[in-house]
Amino acid sequence: MPVKKATIRVASTADAPAVCALIRGLAEYEKLLDEFHATEEGIRAILTDGTAQALVADVDGTPVGLALYYRTALTFAGRSGLWLEDLFVLPTHRGQGIGRALLRELARITIAGGHAALEWNVLDWNTPAIAVYRAIGAAPREGWTDQRLQGAALHALAEETANG
Repeated sequence: MPVKKATIRVASTADAPAVCALIRGLAEYEKLLDEFHATEEGIRAILTDGTAQALVADVDGTPVGLALYYRTALTFAGRSGLWLEDLFVLPTHRGQGIGRALLRELARITIAGGHAALEWNVLDWNTPAIAVYRAIGAAPREGWTDQRLQGAALHALAEETANG
């Protein structure tokens, strides 16, 4: 059976259910489903208020892939950048160039917007994704480890007094 070409388009708020479902698929793939708490309403809100934008890959009108991103500040460059938060293609559509097509369109958006760079992170064990990233020329930032403050620790820090 021939592989069908994907159409890459900008997601609208009407795509919130599909975007939410694709993000859930990513959480499941990354073995982080216990951290997934997104709702269609929450996704609709971040697409509406400018927090993030997304590209959707459609095959025969059905969303099969996603690239969700937002603007960042690259202070050392003195310019803005884009952060790719989520890149996901349904398992049944992998190996067809859809992820690369999403990245290609995002690279075009990065350049057209005058941004200095496109950045993202990847789980150490996700060798198929890492292979794709190396093939397009992406390089790891050695010596850096992501940090996250959330939940009880976030609240505890916010509630500290000036004297600790």
